Amino acid sequence: MDQHNFSSLTEFVLLGFPNVEHIRSCLFVLLLLVYLFTIGGNMLIFLVIRLDAALHKPMYHFVSVLSFLELWYTATTIPKMLANLLSENKTISFAGCLLQTYFFHSLGASECYLLTAMAYDRYLAICRPLHYPSIMTTALCVKMAAGCWTCGFLCPISEVILVSQLPFCNYNEIPHIFCDFPPLLSLACKDTSTNVLVDFAVNAFIILITFLFIMASYGRIIGAVLKIKTAAGRRKAFSTCASHLIVVLIFFGSIIFMYVRLKKSYSLTLDRTLAVVYSVLTPLANPIIYSLRNKELIQAIKRTFFKKVEKASPTHH
Repeated sequence: MDQHNFSSLTEFVLLGFPNVEHIRSCLFVLLLLVYLFTIGGNMLIFLVIRLDAALHKPMYHFVSVLSFLELWYTATTIPKMLANLLSENKTISFAGCLLQTYFFHSLGASECYLLTAMAYDRYLAICRPLHYPSIMTTALCVKMAAGCWTCGFLCPISEVILVSQLPFCNYNEIPHIFCDFPPLLSLACKDTSTNVLVDFAVNAFIILITFLFIMASYGRIIGAVLKIKTAAGRRKAFSTCASHLIVVLIFFGSIIFMYVRLKKSYSLTLDRTLAVVYSVLTPLANPIIYSLRNKELIQAIKRTFFKKVEKASPTHH
């Protein structure tokens, strides 16, 4: 066992999407534009919330933390995907592959916990409005955000340790767009049923528990909103939650199907497609959903940036 433990390989080859050589340049430009928009959008939301005193509220505190998280979440995979689209050499070192997998899952788990914290914040604001200011203090917001990050970075450690001890023999081509547990397990040349079971247990705990907590919170929220007598009151209450619920459904919808399963893979094509949804499209959608559906945030963007532009430009009479 000692001869093969850790790995007899020093690097892997990321195959990415097959049969795209003729449109590789177009895919590179498209992915680069998506990445730049994702960085720009999330950075804009993060800075506006930090700079505008009117947005120094618990709900926006969590939105800013989510935007900050998305910057790092996309940085773990998209730059390497862009490099692989340009280069014939699509290799990644064994250690680099494990690090990419660890940070991708750590940040993904942190996002699960953060979306749960956001649901709890909305539940308190709508179902317990009188107690909300005394419960959801700035100190509690900071502790909850720190707890989300800490728990997220602790969760994948056992999975990474188990994968690092697998023998990978000679076949080193990963049929995926980035390093991840399911495609790595498919390359191991020993029984990986323990790894699959541990992955299932960890992912089921993180993903399903947080998702059920979020859905339970929204069940209570919907019940409380329906009791509001005026249509305008109901619309206002729902509008504060709709953006968060859309993000939750997109993100959890893809990762539940991808990670809460007792099989290494259903379909390589399906796995790649789902990976694009939760690693590229969800971080892209977040700034669009939160900014377009939130008048308060749009007004803050105008206050923060456009007024500064007006002050900087001379007035002509």
